[in-house]
Amino acid sequence: MVGVHAIHNGKVILAKDAVVPVSLREVQFGFSTYEALRVVKGHVVHLDDHLVRLENSCRGIKLTHPFTNQQISGWVHDLIQVDAIDEASLRIQLYGGKDPQLFVLASVLLTYPDTHYTQGVAAITFEGERLYPSCKTGNLLLNYIALEEARSQGCFEALLVDRHQRVLEGTRSNFFVFKGLDIHTAADEQVLLGITRDRVLKAARLLGYRIVFQAPALQDIRAGIYDEAFISSTSMAAMPLSRIDKLGFPGPFEKTLAIMHLVRSWELDD
Repeated sequence: MVGVHAIHNGKVILAKDAVVPVSLREVQFGFSTYEALRVVKGHVVHLDDHLVRLENSCRGIKLTHPFTNQQISGWVHDLIQVDAIDEASLRIQLYGGKDPQLFVLASVLLTYPDTHYTQGVAAITFEGERLYPSCKTGNLLLNYIALEEARSQGCFEALLVDRHQRVLEGTRSNFFVFKGLDIHTAADEQVLLGITRDRVLKAARLLGYRIVFQAPALQDIRAGIYDEAFISSTSMAAMPLSRIDKLGFPGPFEKTLAIMHLVRSWELDD
């Protein structure tokens, strides 16, 4: 049953005991990295890629630890086995310091209503830039504030705008816009290198689109020069945006949904 147990440094524990002390310096400073994964039909989607990104995130913030990717993979599968998990959302959380602590936790699989895909979702823009953008770290204050602002306005996501007025990414997603047969998205070094983002780009190329690694300017979005806009993440695959601030994008979002279906079809491939 999902959520009964967790893993702490390789040991199976009760999920309620998966805690860290607030007095721990690394907790106070947010010195941690993490990965969010999906389990579908007992299979961990793109596990090896997630572990490589976890390793890269740790290297990027100089978080050293003794755990190997092989060990972490084994612990993930231990949790799936002990709780007989068929589908779930997983989180690997790794705190640094003198005594690194790694947790693997499971929760009910995060899904979204079909209307999020057929009707799209709304987003706001929010000025702010993530620290160490290519690393998935526990420094999530900007993400939290921006997403709470979006929710207060009845929106699903907040898109982060940098000092040059470029729209880079969402608080929990990568961001893309269509213009004819071109898809525009930020350069790799400017954003989190999403596991799903890689599949989105692969799907786009297979469907005949050209990738332009240039973050769209906010003024161009507001001028309405793009045909469709969408966001991507592990839980969303590719999700269409029906509105950014006051600018609407009418459906039926055929381009985005074609990419979404391809991305989902690859979930059991590795």
